Amino acid sequence: PFSHKFLITLSHPPHLKSPHLTHPNFQPPNSSIQLNSILLQPQFLPAHAMDATTKWLAITALALTLFSAATNAEETKPPLVVKVVKGKKLCDKGWECKGLSAYCCNHTISDFFQTYQFEELFPKRNTPVAHASGFWDYHSFITAAATYQPLGFGTTGGKNVGQLEVAAFLGHVGSKTSLATGGPLAWGLCYNKELSPEKTYCDDYYKYDYPCTPGVSYHGRGALPLYWNYNYGKTGEALKVDLLNHPEYLENNATLAFQAAMWKWMTPDKKNKLPSAHDAFVGNWKPTKNDTLAKRAPGFGATINVLHGEQMCGKGDDEAMNNVVSHYLYYLDLMGVGREDAGPHEVLTCGEQLPFGKNPVSTSSS
Repeated sequence: PFSHKFLITLSHPPHLKSPHLTHPNFQPPNSSIQLNSILLQPQFLPAHAMDATTKWLAITALALTLFSAATNAEETKPPLVVKVVKGKKLCDKGWECKGLSAYCCNHTISDFFQTYQFEELFPKRNTPVAHASGFWDYHSFITAAATYQPLGFGTTGGKNVGQLEVAAFLGHVGSKTSLATGGPLAWGLCYNKELSPEKTYCDDYYKYDYPCTPGVSYHGRGALPLYWNYNYGKTGEALKVDLLNHPEYLENNATLAFQAAMWKWMTPDKKNKLPSAHDAFVGNWKPTKNDTLAKRAPGFGATINVLHGEQMCGKGDDEAMNNVVSHYLYYLDLMGVGREDAGPHEVLTCGEQLPFGKNPVSTSSS
């Protein structure tokens, strides 16, 4: 009722004046396009504004504004472009799908993971106590993902597998950027860098390939924090960004920070014979006999093994490992994906897996 304070969203161009909103303390919104929350209070309304006609006008204005906003949104959405090349259907949606590709004709990440879900997964990231408030956002995530979706990130194996992979990736991200490690699960993306590094993480062994820049520290930065000069160097080469001389770029650009993390997720370590976390998760990686003996199998546990190895795996009920798993399961719940799809305990965790690079000791006699 108008006799009480309430919020209503109206569109009110600054060059127009409403006969009912002429109180000297009333400030009109900035734009007729932008939606604004206006507090309608009895002191702002003359007596005749209490009648049914005025209520109807207010409701009509609200409806027209929402309709206008929806229409504008539809008008700015890039049209779907479909072409057949050599008998193969290719599509381009713009923004998320740059260039013609087959995956754009089907689902993409934004079809099943939208802004409101990102906000639900990371509701504390912009609170005053967060150390990266205002840095991370959904648009940066999708923009970064656009580079890797054609390679299978979030687009391998259909919608369900895509949802699982996005939750898996963000589960790692959330656990590594949380303000409350080992505590509540709603504090992911509260960091974008290590605050009090104990050293500069410069390894002179790589001085010829990735020489350390004087005065630069290679401490943890990003969504899956990078450490050491050689990792900044390799990632910078892949992304065509000079991270070796400017590692701070990762704490200044959220899209780049997500891209660096996705590159790490998608790229196998051929030198150390490691699959990518992506391949280990979606099943592209096929375990060898030694992998099977070491209890390494495709699934979320294998991604922990790829990314963290002996720091978390092969140690039984490890607290750090459990923290990553908890974030993953929590995100699955919020995304509406059943936990049962995450697989059994031996697939979900890596507590019983030997770290990659280590194999069971043979007990056969010579």
